[in-house]
Amino acid sequence: MSNSRSYKAWSVPLIAGVLALGGIPALAGTAAAAAPKSVHDVVDDFNGDGYKDLAVGAPIATVGGKQGAGYVTVMYGGPHGLTKDHRTIISRSTSGIPGDPAAGENFGYQLSTGDLDGDRRTDLIIGQASSTRDAVVVWGGQDGLSGGVSVPAATTQAGDFDGDGKQDLVLFRGGRSPGDDPLGTEATVWRGPISRAGKPTATQDFGSTKVEPFDVMYAAAGDVNGDGRDDLALTVYTGDGGIGSQLYLANASGGAFTYAAGPEGSGQVAFGDVNGDGFADVVRGVPNESTVTVALGSTSGLKPASTWKSYSQDTDGVPGATEEEDRFGDAVAAGDVNGDGYADVAVGAPGERLGDKDGAGMVNVLYGSHDGLTGNAAQGFTQDTDGVPGAAESSDNFGGSVSLLDINGNSYADLAAAAPRENTGDGAVWSLRGRPTGIVTDAAFTFGPVTIGAPSAKAWFGGVLS
Repeated sequence: MSNSRSYKAWSVPLIAGVLALGGIPALAGTAAAAAPKSVHDVVDDFNGDGYKDLAVGAPIATVGGKQGAGYVTVMYGGPHGLTKDHRTIISRSTSGIPGDPAAGENFGYQLSTGDLDGDRRTDLIIGQASSTRDAVVVWGGQDGLSGGVSVPAATTQAGDFDGDGKQDLVLFRGGRSPGDDPLGTEATVWRGPISRAGKPTATQDFGSTKVEPFDVMYAAAGDVNGDGRDDLALTVYTGDGGIGSQLYLANASGGAFTYAAGPEGSGQVAFGDVNGDGFADVVRGVPNESTVTVALGSTSGLKPASTWKSYSQDTDGVPGATEEEDRFGDAVAAGDVNGDGYADVAVGAPGERLGDKDGAGMVNVLYGSHDGLTGNAAQGFTQDTDGVPGAAESSDNFGGSVSLLDINGNSYADLAAAAPRENTGDGAVWSLRGRPTGIVTDAAFTFGPVTIGAPSAKAWFGGVLS
């Protein structure tokens, strides 16, 4: 659990403080896990219309006069992609959502998705940073997300962890430390289906105590060994500014998970089958070194560390050049952009310097193949790329959060990329379409809190994407 980074601990209302050259926040949400899932046909479709939907966190927004209360916007997919008029805004002020807005709670700091009640519509689990508040499950339905129930956690991750075809939920009770020392985490597994009253079918011990001393920041799920049970990867705050990584394999019996060796890194983590062999591979961001590590799955779990590969902007074919301040790998997501059956990987480098603009930010897309992830035909996007709306500015942190979801139902994953510090911290999100040739800009759509009529002032809109 090395590779920690020097880091100012969370504070209110700025959760993570400021990092070098552009003030990149450590709040860039849960990466989208594109690996095969046990209940894969209802993932990220909140209204069951066959189009995947994008959840956008604004965890530092002022809601109800409470600074840092936070909210989440769901942009619903459709045949023409995302539109500003097809959306749901969710906060503690929303009817049916438990609780009231609280200063510094950072509602929307972490997001997870899964069909928890088995109605074949995805539900959204909204996490937060407080150690005394609960996460909220917001229920999917024909008309979109509505209603909610509290669950005893700050951070969660959904997945089919016992292989029974029903979605389960891992609860991490603890919150985010406001100081040098972690608060610690109590981890529990709720077996699905979970009722709309917030009652699991059963509960199970997490199975390992290794997470207990730390605070869980990011989580992702995917099946690395093909046993039909989703495995779990975490990014955790270890104390004194350090951030580490953990990997857990799902058990057939006993405790839910067993700790396993996995790639180390302080960035986000995603699962995706980059070589098309049917096993989910772990994609781990290592922003301290501006690299991403890929560890391939197999019947016995991850292949030996000697086979793991690192990628950077110095990898042949990848646009850009590796620089310490780029923070390539702060954000990662996996999905099949060009429809060739291999998972591709989007990598955010929110500290990328463009000319004299420190922290303007960049997103690279690397493509999977029979031989795994490669730099061949890799793409790079900034706000100065032709067809991308806007213009690069210092400290925008474009690429601070990324997602790959097929939001228009054409079988090609589309790229969502956020610049959480756009407009001096209001934030904005860009949606670029996937095609057989890769990501294209001819139907680019950008939106921010003003676009959708949501609180805007220093909201860090897009700080989290799921």
